[in-house]
Amino acid sequence: MNLSILFRLALQSILKNRTRAMLTMLGIVIGVAAVIVMVAVGYGARSRIREQIDNLGTNMIVITPGASSSGGVSQGAQAFATLTVADAERIRGQSQVVVAVSPVIVGRSQVLAAGSNWRTSINGVDTDYQEIRDWQTDSGSFFGPEDVRTARSVAVLGRTVAQRVFPGSDPVGQEIQIAALRFMVTGVLAQKGQTASGSDSDDVILVPYTTAATRLTGRPRIPQILASTSSEGDIPAAQEEIRVLLRESHQIGAGDDDDFTVRNQTDLAAAAESSTRVMTLLMAAIASISLLVGGIGIMNIMLVSVTERTREIGIRLAIGARGSDVLTQFLVESVVMGGLGGVVGLLLGFGGSKVLGHFTGWETVISPLVMIGAVAFSGAVGVFFGFYPARKAAALNPIEALRYE
Repeated sequence: MNLSILFRLALQSILKNRTRAMLTMLGIVIGVAAVIVMVAVGYGARSRIREQIDNLGTNMIVITPGASSSGGVSQGAQAFATLTVADAERIRGQSQVVVAVSPVIVGRSQVLAAGSNWRTSINGVDTDYQEIRDWQTDSGSFFGPEDVRTARSVAVLGRTVAQRVFPGSDPVGQEIQIAALRFMVTGVLAQKGQTASGSDSDDVILVPYTTAATRLTGRPRIPQILASTSSEGDIPAAQEEIRVLLRESHQIGAGDDDDFTVRNQTDLAAAAESSTRVMTLLMAAIASISLLVGGIGIMNIMLVSVTERTREIGIRLAIGARGSDVLTQFLVESVVMGGLGGVVGLLLGFGGSKVLGHFTGWETVISPLVMIGAVAFSGAVGVFFGFYPARKAAALNPIEALRYE
C-alpha cells in the first residue's frame, strides 16, 4: 500500500477520535517536553561552568602547597605554606614551556577611600598575572615591572570594589587606604563575573606581590603560584616540568611525596562537567518515564482501535489485503500518533525552557541533536508499543472478523 495513503488513513483515524487521540498523546507530549527542559537546564549548567572556568585564565596552571605531616600525622593539603617567591622565579627562569608566571599572595583587609569603606580580598601578584588570567583593564592600566621591582604602593581595583568605594566616579589616580598604607589606583579591571564556586571574581584588589610580601603580610612564603603556556597542548609538559623543578628546589627525595600540587583548569572543568553530566542524565532518565507511560497509553488505545475496527479489518482482508498491509496500516497509525506527540512536546519543551530561563535566571542551552533525538525517540515509542496491536490486527481471521458484531 502506498505510504502517503497510509499516512492519510492514519490521520483520518486520529481525527475521527480527536479527544481520545489527544489524551493518548499527552503522555508523549509531557515526556518529550520534560526531557528537553531537563537536558536544556543541564547543558546550560555545563556551558556556564565551562565559561566560568575559562574566565579563570588562558591555559592556566595552578600550583599550591600539597599535603604535609607532622609527627607522622597528616595535616591535609595546604596545611603548611611550602611555596616561595624563589620557586616562582625558578619556574620563570628554567622552564622551557611556561610563558608566564606569577606568585599570588592572598589576604583580606578593610579598604578606605573618599568616605567609603569596603572589606575585600587583597592579592599580591606579578605583572604576568594579567596575561595568565587574560584580565584587561576598563580604565587606567595595570602596574608595571618597575612597580613590582621597587615594591611601590599601587593598586588595580576589581569592578565591584571600584563601584563600592568610588560610586559614580573614576578611581584612577585617586588614593585608597589598605590597613595603614596608602595606595595609588592605577586602573580598574574589566568585569569577570562569578567563579564556578559562586564567589565574585570582581571583589578584589591587585597590588605588586613585593609590596604585599614586605608591607602587608610580612610572610616570606606564598599560598599559590599561577603559570600559563602558549597553547593548551603544552599544559601536560609544563606540569611535569614544574613538578621536576619544584622537587629539586624543595630537595625532595626519589621515594618521597610532593609537598605541592600542580593542577590545570582543564582538570577543574572535567571534574565539574562530569558531575553536571551525571545530573543531566539522571534528570533526563526520570523525565523519560513519561515517554514510557505515553507508549503504554498508545498500545492500549491501539488495542481498543483494533477491537472497534474488527469488521473493517475483515473486509480489507476479504477483498485482498495482506496481513502485512494491515500490520503496516496500524503501525503507521501508532507512529504518527507518537510523532505528533513528539512534535508538540518539542514545541512545548522549547518554550518551557525559555520561560524557565527567563524567570529563574538559569542559563538553558537547547541542543538540536537532543531535539531531533527526542522526536525520533517518540516515534520509536510508537513503533515499539504499536507493534503488538498491529500484529494482532494482522493475525485476525477474515471470516471471524466479518462475523464480529
